[in-house]
Amino acid sequence: MIMLAVAFLLSMILCLLFGVPYIDFLKKKMIGQYVKDCAPEAHAKKQGTPTTGGVFIILAIIAASIIALLLAQRFTTEAIIVLITLIFYTFAGFQDDYLKIKGKANDGLSARGKLLRQIAIALLPTIYVMMTYSHGSEVTIGSLVFDLRWFYPVFAVFVITGASNAYNLTDGLDGLAASTGVFAFAASSVIALFSGHPEVAIIAAAVAGALFGFLRYNKPKAQVFMGDTGSLAIGGLLGTLAVVSKFEFLLIFLGGVFVMETLSVIIQVISFKTTGKRVFKMSPIHHHFELCGWSEKKIVIVFAFVSALLSAVALTLFYLTARGII
Repeated sequence: MIMLAVAFLLSMILCLLFGVPYIDFLKKKMIGQYVKDCAPEAHAKKQGTPTTGGVFIILAIIAASIIALLLAQRFTTEAIIVLITLIFYTFAGFQDDYLKIKGKANDGLSARGKLLRQIAIALLPTIYVMMTYSHGSEVTIGSLVFDLRWFYPVFAVFVITGASNAYNLTDGLDGLAASTGVFAFAASSVIALFSGHPEVAIIAAAVAGALFGFLRYNKPKAQVFMGDTGSLAIGGLLGTLAVVSKFEFLLIFLGGVFVMETLSVIIQVISFKTTGKRVFKMSPIHHHFELCGWSEKKIVIVFAFVSALLSAVALTLFYLTARGII
């Protein structure tokens, strides 16, 4: 537990230190966010806000993770696989951001191109689990164990890719993705630790710390956005942690807010295509609440509270399962 605290604090401090010079660099180079025409009117003022802040978040996570892992003497193959997966997702997200900045529009990689990259990267931790774990194809729900056998690789890739996209969808308001992510990764860290994966626990704690530090620059009114560089990578990492530490089912609760955001988009699309009517004023659902008159700050606080609550539910379910109660 001490090393989790070390990873959290070190990552938070590094993120705070890296943030100032990187934001200054973005401002000098005029590297800013382009807002979609269909976005809520209040978002027009966000035009030009520095983006790709995910770069210094990821740097803080990697540096803090490596230092904490070395101190704990846990710099293992598992840790390397997880960190490499994070780096690959970061490059994919940065490529998307770069194309948006270069084209001075909100269109980066094509949906197909982005998805293919996400799937290819997700194969790395999936293959590692299948080749290394004796029961890698099993998924546990309480006391029930399901052996998915040949279908598990498909399932694992879906979990990782889905988490990447879900977190990306959540990154639509100042501080929203960062605040909800802090609780999700903090709880994931505890679960990974007591699941026998201290390496994963240390990395998860580092992510929670970096996101907490990033809030200094991303809270309303944001000085910088994490961009797809951060959101695709951090979401993909959350899914990777769940697959590698075998708590795939609990991810439904740990990432409950992200699941809710994704479902709102799916429901909106299906409803509009089948009935011509929209269920929400706008999706993802945080935009619906914006158009209902909620302030950005109120939405972030409420969603962060829901994330904390659902993370507590995940921890409770994990504890009850470990004790054999359920």
